Amino acid sequence: MSGPPGPVFDDGLQAERTALAWRRTALAMAVGAVVGGRLAAPALGLAALVVAGIGLAQAVAVAELSWRRYRSVHRSLSGHGDLTGVRAAGLPIAALACSGVLVGLLALAFVLAG
Repeated sequence: MSGPPGPVFDDGLQAERTALAWRRTALAMAVGAVVGGRLAAPALGLAALVVAGIGLAQAVAVAELSWRRYRSVHRSLSGHGDLTGVRAAGLPIAALACSGVLVGLLALAFVLAG
């Protein structure tokens, strides 16, 4: 029989919930990029598909960066009991902001082309 489990460092599992929220955000970004590209393709042609591809790449980047951050937070909380070893979460947020700008530009191009 194994010993008792280690101490719980996070009663509310905030890091896990945050990681799941970022995963849902990345999934929504990917779906939005595909649907937006599909809807804009008849009006914009290849440009819409290129923008959709960039949106998909950004969604993958957000998913990967948020997963890395979760692992870093988990390691820091497990090892030190605090978040001293974790960098700021600027990269996933910046990728999400770039995606929002990209969607806005695609919508503007769609409106102006139609």
